[in-house]
Amino acid sequence: MIQIRRLLMVCLVLVSAGYVIGCSDNESNQDSLPLLQSNDLRLQSISTSLSSPVFMTAPANDTGRLFIVEQGGLIRIFNVTTSSLLATPFLNISSLLLKGGERGLLGMAFDPQYAANRQFYVFYTNLAGNIVIARYLRNLTDPNLADSAGTPLLTVAHPNFSNHNGGMLTFGPDGCLYAGVGDGGGEGDPNNNGQTIGTRLGKILRIHPGTGGPCNNTNPFFVFGGDAQHVWNLGLRNPWRFSFDRVTGDLYIGDVGEGAREEINVSPAPNAGRALNYGWRLMEGTLCFNPSSNCDSGNLTRPVLDYPHFGGACSVTGGYVYRGSAAPALSGTYFYADFCAGFVRSFRYQNGQVTEQKEWPLLSPSGSSVTSFGEDAAGELYVTTQGGGLFKLVPN
Repeated sequence: MIQIRRLLMVCLVLVSAGYVIGCSDNESNQDSLPLLQSNDLRLQSISTSLSSPVFMTAPANDTGRLFIVEQGGLIRIFNVTTSSLLATPFLNISSLLLKGGERGLLGMAFDPQYAANRQFYVFYTNLAGNIVIARYLRNLTDPNLADSAGTPLLTVAHPNFSNHNGGMLTFGPDGCLYAGVGDGGGEGDPNNNGQTIGTRLGKILRIHPGTGGPCNNTNPFFVFGGDAQHVWNLGLRNPWRFSFDRVTGDLYIGDVGEGAREEINVSPAPNAGRALNYGWRLMEGTLCFNPSSNCDSGNLTRPVLDYPHFGGACSVTGGYVYRGSAAPALSGTYFYADFCAGFVRSFRYQNGQVTEQKEWPLLSPSGSSVTSFGEDAAGELYVTTQGGGLFKLVPN
C-alpha cells in the first residue's frame, strides 16, 4: 500500500504538470555516481512561448527552420533566420488526439528524402487511447504548411492504461522508420508485454515507411507472423527517447525505469539493437525486478549505464550523440537528462565502455524540466522544457 501511494503521488505530480514520461513506485536508492563537472556549455534561449513542447527536429539540409512538437497536437516552426516562431502551425491534429498525462502528439520524423517527396511521420495517441503512426505531406506550394489529411500506417492497441506510450519516431541509417513503444502501462508491466514477442508493446518497432508493414521483411521476428513482424528488439519499459548516432549508426536508448534505476542502452551498428532483449520486466537496469533474484540467464543485454533514484532522479530523457561543429571537442559525446532531478549529463561510449562521464550544471534549465532533446540539420543539440522553452546547447 505504501508503494502504491508513492506511485500515485509521483504520477499525480507528472500528470498535473502535463508531462509524458513514466512514473515511479519505489523508494530512492542512496548511491550516487562520481561525475566531473563542466561549464563549457550553456543554454541559449530560442523560444519561451511554446505550449508543452516534447520534441524538436529539422529536415535534412534545412538549416533555416526548427520544427517543434507540442503535446496538444500542433507542430510549430521556428524561423532561424528571423528568430521568430511562426504564428500558423505547420500541422494541427489536435482533434484526433486523446491528450493529457502521457498521451497526445508525442513525436515526428522527416523522411530522409523529404525535400523531394514532402513526406513526414507523426506518433500520437488517438481518441481511443491507441498509438497511431501516420504519414503526412508538406503542402505542395507552401513549405511552412502541411496538408491536413494524413495516412495512418500502423496502429498499436494500448487498451488498459494511459501511461507508457513511448513516443519516439526516427529513421535509421537503413532508411527504415523506427518507433519506440512503451510496455502498455500500469505498475510492473502486469501483462509482461516487454518479454512477449507477439505484442508490439515494450519494443522498438522497425517499419516500412511506404507501407506500414515490417521493413523489407528482414525484421528478426518476421517468421513469427502477426504483431511480431514489426519487432526490432524487446524488453523495454518506456523508451521515451532513442537516437542513432548520425556518424556511426550506433543506437542509444534511454529507457525509463520503474522505481529504482534509470538506464541507457547502446547497441553498435550495423545491427544496432537487432533482436536484443534489454531485460524489462525481468530486470530494471542492472537489478533483478521480476523475479527478484536469478533473473538473467545470460540472454539479456544489460545497459551500458544506469543510475539510481537518488537526489530526486526518477525519469531518464534520452538524447543524442553530439556531431555539430560549434563545440568540436565534444564530438562523439552522448547527452541525456533526468526529468525530475533536472540534471543534464554526458558520456562517451568507446571500445564497449562508458568513459568521460560529466554533469553540466549550466545545461539544467532553471525552474523547469527537460522533456526532450532535439537535433537540427547541422547536428547541433537543443532541449525542450516542460515550461514551454526551446534552448540550444552552445559553447560558454
